[in-house]
Amino acid sequence: MSKPQSAALVRNRYFDELSATPGLYWLGQNTNHIESHPAVREAMLRSIEAGEFNAYAPPLGFEALRAAIVADLGVPGAEALVTEGGVNALAMICRARCKPGTTLVTTDPTWKWPCLFARQQGAEVIEIPIYDPACNYRLTPEALKANVDERTAIIYLVDPNNPLGIRYTREEIESFAAIARDWGALLVHDCTYRDFADGHTPSLHVAPQGSVVSTSFSKWLGLAGLRIGALVAAPDLFEELALTSTSVLGASVIAQRAAQAGLSVKAEWMKKVRSTDRSNKAMIQEAAAAIEGLALPIMPSHGNFLVLETIAAGIRPEALVECYRRQGIMIRQGTYHTQRFGDRFVKISTSVPQAWVEKLCTLLPDMVAQARTLNDLPPQF
Repeated sequence: MSKPQSAALVRNRYFDELSATPGLYWLGQNTNHIESHPAVREAMLRSIEAGEFNAYAPPLGFEALRAAIVADLGVPGAEALVTEGGVNALAMICRARCKPGTTLVTTDPTWKWPCLFARQQGAEVIEIPIYDPACNYRLTPEALKANVDERTAIIYLVDPNNPLGIRYTREEIESFAAIARDWGALLVHDCTYRDFADGHTPSLHVAPQGSVVSTSFSKWLGLAGLRIGALVAAPDLFEELALTSTSVLGASVIAQRAAQAGLSVKAEWMKKVRSTDRSNKAMIQEAAAAIEGLALPIMPSHGNFLVLETIAAGIRPEALVECYRRQGIMIRQGTYHTQRFGDRFVKISTSVPQAWVEKLCTLLPDMVAQARTLNDLPPQF
């Protein structure tokens, strides 16, 4: 009798099957699939041809890239530590501050992995519900105050929120920073999607001594598979957090060269990316409006994704995901982000070629009809 497969193996094989699907349209992970800028491709090729990958990178990252990250955020005097993706920066922060008897306070929905990292360190995770038009789908200072106390080690804010796409104002960031300061908590500002937002304020602009910013090159620059991001903080805090780094031999050399090239052409590149992103969102909005029960509760979205509500249409999100998977299109069920609200929506990425979104929209009426009849569903992650 064979042993049941572990959840970890089932999950890995699920994504392995997706990766092995020829021509799959990735519209579920907020990744950027617009053709890379020539300068970025050339930087990677030069690095490969020079054999730079034969040697380790500096443990904190190449100095030129570290300086460019700080300049891009507009926080002179801060220090950047280059990590294997933004997720590793967040893991470092949780290792440094979370322990039994402490709490990490965040929203629901949020990005799930820092919650896992906090629990791994023995901390309790408090998720404040924000999937509600009554609070404009956002955390309020009043709600945050009601959920922090002397146990609070970290206030984790992903902004723009993944998956909702709301963006906080400078005044809201100032309020959150003041609350963190009152309780001696660290404000962790996950700025992964800031380059898709209008009027975004990194917390280091208003709380340079009490906050840390995490950034990523996965989304805006399309380097998800290369795994590169950064942690940025004031020098004293930077020194504390760097002690928990596991990147003692540096992040990928090739990824760092690509990131540095990307920052050098960022204004030009993001003009193209955001134009495509806006056009794709408009197509999805029009297609959803034509089907009774579907809704886009948050427009505009300040991330490179949209929440598409299916609950009023009588559709299980997982059923719609499976129908599209059979057509070679990956979208994401809401339960990836939130157990409490996950039955309400799917998430669709929009920093992709327009042809991908055109196909998604063309198929939408048939996919909705099929999803209403689909009950036997494979596991989804």
